Amino acid sequence: MAEASTSIRHERLHAFIVECLVAMTMARRAAETTAGLMVRTDLRGVESHGIDMLPRYWELWRDGVIAMDAEPLVLRDDGATALLDGRKGLGHPVSARAMQLAIDKARTFGIGIAAVKHSNHFGAAANYSMMALAHDLIGVATTNTPYVAMVPTFGRAAKLGTNPISFAAPAGDEPPFVLDMATTTVAFGKIRVASRWEKPIPEGWAVDERGISTTDPFVALKARLLTPVGGSRETGGHKGYGLAVMVDILSGVLGGAVYGDLYYRSDMPERKLGNVGHCFAAIDPARFREIDEFKRDMDDMIRSLKATPPAEGQTRVLVAGEPEAAAEQTRRANGIPISPGLAAQIARVADDLGVPHLR
Repeated sequence: MAEASTSIRHERLHAFIVECLVAMTMARRAAETTAGLMVRTDLRGVESHGIDMLPRYWELWRDGVIAMDAEPLVLRDDGATALLDGRKGLGHPVSARAMQLAIDKARTFGIGIAAVKHSNHFGAAANYSMMALAHDLIGVATTNTPYVAMVPTFGRAAKLGTNPISFAAPAGDEPPFVLDMATTTVAFGKIRVASRWEKPIPEGWAVDERGISTTDPFVALKARLLTPVGGSRETGGHKGYGLAVMVDILSGVLGGAVYGDLYYRSDMPERKLGNVGHCFAAIDPARFREIDEFKRDMDDMIRSLKATPPAEGQTRVLVAGEPEAAAEQTRRANGIPISPGLAAQIARVADDLGVPHLR
């Protein structure tokens, strides 16, 4: 029987992550920003992109892939657009800065778009699209990765990353609409989480080296072959494949970052350069109509969706962002669960960095 998880208060988790990042030479202000985004991810129940990523960040920093002390640069700033250079740093600080730039531009021009190159993993895409909500703006965030995992439709080798998209839109009395999705059937981190809990994964998430569907998370981790959203061609997998290419164009080709399997077709591994790319956009609905009218109609649409009669065996219809909002409310009150496997990995990171254990 698997051991039970331990619940940690989000404030303690935040402080622990900050100390680890500072010990890895990240400036404290950037560490505070990064920890806040990581903890917010765990609070929302997205366990694959919060504290779960700390051991991986530590490995990449130790191997020289991530420069934790990097200071991002704004390379271009022209009207409604901008391009930033993450300078090999962890993706959270440069992404927060880029999204804020997109927001500022949207408030001036009605729309703002900022691309980032030479970055690394930035956590959950929703962290950045949701930044627009406080300003009554629509937010969009996309990112890619040098480490391919998606098998294109009709193929048997990985050529694309999980390439997530997040879209957030404000509402009035209803909670905002917050979509955050990988363009693979599942984010790769969820397979990693399943392996930590020693639980099988659902049929259709991943295939083994023969191209056959597997429910074993350890087999899936080794093969690193995920299906596009939709699965096979017969069930619409070509649509997820197309969306993943779109994300690579926005996140990679547009700003000059990595795309597709370029990492493996270049000298980037020897240079220890991931060159992850991101793209952020903000749109001001008030440039199209009165913001109160926009929010009124958002409320009406959301309420109509939630009023859909549930299918047999289901209790109700949900709207994107609802499960995460509910998880955040619960976890703020009761703490964030840490699996035994992750706790052991975190302890090893803390020992290496000379940081007190998370308790």
